[in-house]
Amino acid sequence: MNPSTDQAAPPSGHPVLVLNGPNLNLLGVREPGIYGRDTLAAIEARCHSTAAGLGLRADFRQSNHEGVLTDAVQEARTAHRGIVINPAGYGHTSVALRDALAAAGVPVVEVHLSNIHRREPFRHHSYVSGVADAVICGAGAHGYSLALTHLARLLEDAR
Repeated sequence: MNPSTDQAAPPSGHPVLVLNGPNLNLLGVREPGIYGRDTLAAIEARCHSTAAGLGLRADFRQSNHEGVLTDAVQEARTAHRGIVINPAGYGHTSVALRDALAAAGVPVVEVHLSNIHRREPFRHHSYVSGVADAVICGAGAHGYSLALTHLARLLEDAR
């Protein structure tokens, strides 16, 4: 049983959710000086490779819609072993996404391509950070590999 939710934890065969928020579909063309030149497709390929090397499967998704992201997090309660999330702009604005993550009952690692603390003041606060087990920011696309590696460690430590 998962003590934080009083429900059975998902079986170990379930994938990890790699969830991406708004505008990340524009990676590679949107402000490459800030977000890098890697496309979301390239990051997805790297995530599948990294996950496989860690003995995990990645369910990689992106949406520009807050409700779709919230639905995916709620689904993760029973269908995924953990969550890597780049909430993008919703990290700074969405209490609903934060609340869904708090109720997910699985480990959560937040990732941001840029260092949000070196950017505009409104980006310094993330609602997601308060419910995440770890936060990785400023490592560019490599941050996803770091997030998956840390998530694998959290899952192993929970065994």
